[in-house]
Parts: sequence; C-alpha cells; structure tokens
Amino acid sequence: MPESPLWRRFYGNVPESIDYPKVTMYEAVAMTAATHPDAIAYDFLGRTSTYRRFLDEIDRFAGALAGLGLGKGDRITIAMPTTPQGIVCFYAANRLGAVASMIHPLSTASEIEFYLNVSRSKIALTIDAFYAKFAEVADRTGLGRIILTRIPDYLPWLKGIGFNLTKGRKIPKVPSDPRVVWWQDLMRDAKPDAPKADMAPDDLAVILYSGGTTGRPKGIMLSNLNFIAEGLQCAHWVGMRQDSSILAILPIFHGFGLGVCVNAAFMGGGKSILVPTFTPEEVARLIRTKRPSFVVGVPTLFDALTRDPGFQKADLSCLKAAFCGADTLPWVVKERFEQIVRRQGGNVKLLEGYGLTEAVTGIMALPVDEYREGSIGVPFPDMHAKIVRPDSTEEAPVGEEGEICISGPAVMMGYLDQPEETAKTLRTHTDGRVWLHTGDIGTMDPDGFFYFKLRQKRMIKSSGMNVYPAQVEDHLYKHSAVAEACVIGVPDRSQVERVKAYVVLKDPAQAGPDMEKELIEHCRKDLIKWSCPREIEFREQLPQTLVGKIAYRVLQDEAVARLKAAGAYAGDQ
Repeated sequence: MPESPLWRRFYGNVPESIDYPKVTMYEAVAMTAATHPDAIAYDFLGRTSTYRRFLDEIDRFAGALAGLGLGKGDRITIAMPTTPQGIVCFYAANRLGAVASMIHPLSTASEIEFYLNVSRSKIALTIDAFYAKFAEVADRTGLGRIILTRIPDYLPWLKGIGFNLTKGRKIPKVPSDPRVVWWQDLMRDAKPDAPKADMAPDDLAVILYSGGTTGRPKGIMLSNLNFIAEGLQCAHWVGMRQDSSILAILPIFHGFGLGVCVNAAFMGGGKSILVPTFTPEEVARLIRTKRPSFVVGVPTLFDALTRDPGFQKADLSCLKAAFCGADTLPWVVKERFEQIVRRQGGNVKLLEGYGLTEAVTGIMALPVDEYREGSIGVPFPDMHAKIVRPDSTEEAPVGEEGEICISGPAVMMGYLDQPEETAKTLRTHTDGRVWLHTGDIGTMDPDGFFYFKLRQKRMIKSSGMNVYPAQVEDHLYKHSAVAEACVIGVPDRSQVERVKAYVVLKDPAQAGPDMEKELIEHCRKDLIKWSCPREIEFREQLPQTLVGKIAYRVLQDEAVARLKAAGAYAGDQ
C-alpha cells in the first residue's frame, strides 16, 4: 500500500491525519465541556443539558457508582434505550476506569444471563420495565446490584405525567429487592468527588457484541482510543461543530448509535438529539421541530422515513449531510429520499458508508462533496483499507474482488476471552501493520473508492441488525420435534431481509400452522425479536452440498425465484 493513499485527494477540508488526545473518553468529554460549557450536549424529548451540566451529571453518577463499589477494571452492564441515563452511566463508568458492557434492553433473560457472565459484570443499569429479566438470572451470575431508572426521570414535567398515565401504567411494580437501587436516589445522595482512575488511552473501556457465526455472540473489546479516534474522525468528516446537531436514532448498544450519534457529537462539541424509540412519525416530527444538521441511519430507517407524510412536508433546508450504513442501500430508497430533500429545500445526497463493530462502527464513507454510484466511500483520516485475495494477506490488484481489510486507531483490541478468534481476525501483514480481516468481499477502484459486494461470512441483515443463522438454527435444534433446520434471509421491502427457517421434523405428520407457531414461540423465549423466524417452511428433506452440508444457498435462490415469480421481489420495487 502506498504511504499516501489515492483517496486522500478527495478529502477536501478534512485533515489527512488527526492529533488524538491521549486521554480517556471521560476526559475527552471534560475537554469539550471546558471549551463549550454552555453549548447543549443533548436534547431528550425536550429536556436539554449543557456540557457543564452534563459533566456534573457524569461526576455525580461516578460518585454513586464508586459508592456501590465499582472501580478500575470492574464491569458494568448497561441495558438502556437511547436516554440520558444510559449515556451518563457510560461516561461515569469510564471516569472510574470501569468497563461498560452495552447490551440491548430487549434481550431475553437467557441472553442477559450470558452477557452478564461473559462480561463478569457486578452491576447492571436498566429501566424498571426490564427488572424481572435481570432478577430472574441474577443468582446465576456475579450480579450484585441492579440500578433501576424510569423513563420519566429525565422527561420534562408534563411529558413525565403523560408517560406515567399511558405506558407507565403498564409497567409491573418492582418488588422489594435488596439488590435494587434507584437512579434518583443515587443521584440525590451522590458525592461527585470520586477520584478519577489512572486509566490509559489503550486500556479496555467498552465491550460491544457481535453475533457469533457459531451460535454465540462475541464480546468485542474496544479501548478509549478506539472510541476517541472513531468519534473525532466522524466529527471531522462531516464538520461537526458547536452549532451542529445529530439525530441519535440508532440504539446505544450498537456501535453505530453509540460511536457516531453520541460520542462523535460530544467529541465535536455538537448536540445529540436522543431518540429512545424509532417511529417514522416521531423522527419526522423531530426533524421539523429540532432541525438537525445530520441524520444517519440504516436503509430500513430511511425507507420508513421517506414514506411518512410528515417528513414529506418538512422543511429540510437544515440538513448538512445524511449517511446510511449497516447494509446495502437500495437505489429506490436513496432516490426517493433525495427527491424529497430537493423538493423541501434541502441540498444533500444520501451517502453510503461502511463499518463494523470490530472498529467501533463507521470507518469509511463517501466524501460530502464527492459521489460515486454504488461506492461505500473512502477511509477516514488515519484509517487504511485494502482488498486482499481471499484466505491470504496478499493485496489484490485494483478492480479485483477480495476481502476488505482495515487498519488504524479505531480497530478493536480483540475478542473477549477468545484468543484464537482474535488471531484469525487481527493479522500482521508484511507491511508491519495489524489488519482487521472483515470477512466482507469488495473491490477498490483506481481512485481509491471502495465498493461492497457481499458478506463472506454467513449473516442476515434484518432492519439493520445482524442475525447469525447458526445461532437461530442452534436454538431450533433444541426443540424435540426438529430433525434438521436451515435459516436464511429472504429479501424484504421493509426489513431488507426477513428471517425464514426451513425445518425437517422428526414426525412429518406434525407439520402445519400449529407447529410453525410453536417453533416461532420457542425461538422468542430466548432470542431477541429480530433473530426469530418470521415464517417456517416444512420440508421432507433439505438440499445438500457435495460434502453433505445443508445447501443454504439453494434455499436462498429458491426463495428469491419464488418472490420474482410473484412480482414481490424487493429488488424490483
């Protein structure tokens, strides 16, 4: 690879390299607060906080966590929607040198048990509605304390009353439990003078999770530097400043939501507009009323948004950039979004990017002023990318398909307690750099723009979320009626892909709607909702490859052919 990659001539005003402060994430936010104390850090459904107040909230909660015994190297699980409590806790734990394990709040009890044990968390933060799942598994883990918070804790007074009269009434009352402590009590009694830990930029700070191709999620170890680098790279790429704002639509357990929508905003001194749950109506309303500078999301988000009447009528002149990642962007969605933006006073394109949790999230994107059809863009400052021939470290010629490999300060430390998996994924090449082998297939053109082709690893993208067929199949095999199972992704206009299972039963006579419902419910008990099959087709036998494996590609091709014949193929919309 050349010392000055070809793509750098397309950077425009973006610096070729960034001087990353040798600090923790907490210290980086404190630096922003010192520079812009009165700027708005976040806006949560109308409640705003300046950077000065935000830092005070972080310091107070750090004192509370220290009082509960959390210290350097300890692990805390954060299972929160995109709310101030989850974000305050994230940086408070970092001040103490603790490690934040970020999980989906809708995880099932068995998934929570796995995450608590693999992360060795001693404390967990979640909302009161999810108390029962944590209480159910606490005795089978090292969990000693459950911090509970309520959504209204950070809502404006009137909205808090509205929440309690509607959704709040449906939340079961939390029984007396000596393990439970409440957010409001901790913040009221906290002593915000807990000493900052002696934590290095390269120390482990965050654990995010990527579904395992063999059925178990892998913990991805990320350092302070990983997050600061990725955050500053994104902030410079789009020109995030004190007067900028970004819609934080994506969840904070996801690298895209936490790394881009939240942390990057705080690195640039901008405002993060927190969206706890996505509906196209709510996002359209926020665009109309909050007028964000940047909107980032996944294809299904933009598809739903462009179909919303409120968005179609909004003044979109506020938008400075819009980026789409996590999956291939259908041309029809991009075209529809841009048509609406032009009609409503805006002048931005919906630009694609590329990233993966093993590098926090996005590490390349199209430049704001340079568009290449079908391209996922060029690497951010200080990030390197290349195409290597499959199953090798040999760089492929320009235009030849191969595996996308990336290197740079955003690349993970490794997989938690999985040295063999880490060694397969992080490899030192002849140039002396450590390269992350992504498992994704792509090409690079003569100008250094990259193009995503397909996933080398077997994986489904449903509504922007990773679904690993092996995990779903493993669960189906646990049902006593199942002899064989194969899970595929079927093209879908609203979800990009929906999960479908093909099942061979031990007793074929049991096949039918009742068994389909039973197997789907069986999955829902232990798998998060988007991993569960939306439909199950029963077969007497499944196709096999020459070496006797189930030929899932044959089933995928059959499903696509059936959709095309019915005129319902997502690619034809």
